[in-house]
Amino acid sequence: MNMYKIRIDNFDLEQVAKSGQCFRWIKNGENTYNIAAFGREVDITQNGNEFTLSCDEDEWNNIWKDYLDIDTDYGKIAKLIEEGDDEHLKEAYRLGFGVRILKQDLWEIIVTFMISQNNNIKRITNSVELLCSRCGRTLQGSMARYDFPKPDEAGDEIFEDRNMGFGYRAAYLRELFEFARMTPDWLDNLKKMSYDEAMAELLKRKGIGKKVADCICLFGLHHVDAFPIDTHVKQLLNEYYKDGFDFERYKGVAGIIQQYLFYYELIKEKK
Repeated sequence: MNMYKIRIDNFDLEQVAKSGQCFRWIKNGENTYNIAAFGREVDITQNGNEFTLSCDEDEWNNIWKDYLDIDTDYGKIAKLIEEGDDEHLKEAYRLGFGVRILKQDLWEIIVTFMISQNNNIKRITNSVELLCSRCGRTLQGSMARYDFPKPDEAGDEIFEDRNMGFGYRAAYLRELFEFARMTPDWLDNLKKMSYDEAMAELLKRKGIGKKVADCICLFGLHHVDAFPIDTHVKQLLNEYYKDGFDFERYKGVAGIIQQYLFYYELIKEKK
């Protein structure tokens, strides 16, 4: 088996896995995750800031380097936080310094975040894996995991099956898959749009509200100024930022800042 080793600062596998942005990471050991994305799977093991991946250098350069957002300078963002006077953000960053915005497949993000509405991580993950195993193709070199299904790979019967756990979202998902099949250039067009244009386009689809559209823009289109506001984020803004959050200071990286704050609330809630 090919193995590729690399040092990555400001990155923690478990923090990313628990950050609520990805639903196809499976923990295989204390410091190892199996990740399915872009028709491939990889095992990543962390030892401090040293990472070992079950791939060769070409696959790292062609898929996983971009997926893990290696070219973004997270150290620069850390400096911006530490030089500011937002003590709550500093505390949140120190707890979740290893969270970063993955560059995931746009179609997968649209579907999974539609499934995520009023849902919990375990149910979302189960529904997503069922969808992949029922409709997706076997991943290259894998015996157990499946690719995320393309719009034309899921029949209507999937959305009528209550065992999928889609609930009321099934009707929205069926319409979304049908729309994507009938409009094959839609995803590529979204990638060419500005943040505001993409938001407006996504909100045209039934079942996609502002919060989900912001998540799609942040995690699927890498518009890192998107700042999704769900119940947790609304509560923390009300509690710690009564006079308003300093979006101007963090312009261009607000979505990354949101993830530090969001992760902190998730971890604090579990304590």
